[in-house]
Amino acid sequence: MNASSIQELQYCRVEHRGRITVITICRQEVRNALHRPACLELEEVFDRFAADSSAWVAIITGEGDKAFCAGNDLKFQAAGNDNTWPPSGFGGLTARHQLEKPVIAAVNGVALGGGFEIALACDLIIAAEHAEFALPEPQVGLAAVCGGLLRLPQQIALKEAMGIILTSRRVGAAEAKSLGFVNEVVAKDQVLPAALRWAEEILRASPLAIRASKALVNAGLSAPAIDRTYPMQKQLPTVAALYSSADRIEGPKAFAEKRKPVWQGQ
Repeated sequence: MNASSIQELQYCRVEHRGRITVITICRQEVRNALHRPACLELEEVFDRFAADSSAWVAIITGEGDKAFCAGNDLKFQAAGNDNTWPPSGFGGLTARHQLEKPVIAAVNGVALGGGFEIALACDLIIAAEHAEFALPEPQVGLAAVCGGLLRLPQQIALKEAMGIILTSRRVGAAEAKSLGFVNEVVAKDQVLPAALRWAEEILRASPLAIRASKALVNAGLSAPAIDRTYPMQKQLPTVAALYSSADRIEGPKAFAEKRKPVWQGQ
């Protein structure tokens, strides 16, 4: 892995490890809960990631080992502050529906409310063995309107999702893995290393092929009638970009020459 560079912001830290961008929420004093200023900062961070041609995979995690993100900063909201979310959603991510690049959630503790919604908006979830997930918004007179109520029933069985939603109960990491919305459970000190391992595995493939694959999966989820989506696959911009790219030539050439491909992402 290439040498890293770190950028310290007010509410998060951004580290560039070669092609991998690691974003760490830094509000330990409130269990990494987010308010509008933090969400605006994260929106800018993800905007930069999306636009950076040298960044191919992102990981988002929380500082410390207690919380990934405890959701909405309710004390900030209760004080009368503006707590509306930016256009990209909670954490700058939950409404970012057109992000082509993969994002991994390294859940290092509790992921509650909006924190769970951030994780569900990611493509993969790696969880510490002590991590817990919940959508407790109804208990404070709110609803999980940052995607949790939409994504959870897509990602696990409906009755299981409704049981979690209607009771606001916490789901441990092992159960989350058995339900299918967590990819891997590891020791608390191995969450980021495991997420980095997954990211490195992704980097073995063409970044354009990864983006095309993600776009096609999302297209199938939004319009599940395969007789409609199948003939339109190559019309998606990310898929068209792949099939007109140098990477499409490089892959088969490297295979024929029995060497590792050198991806250009173009």
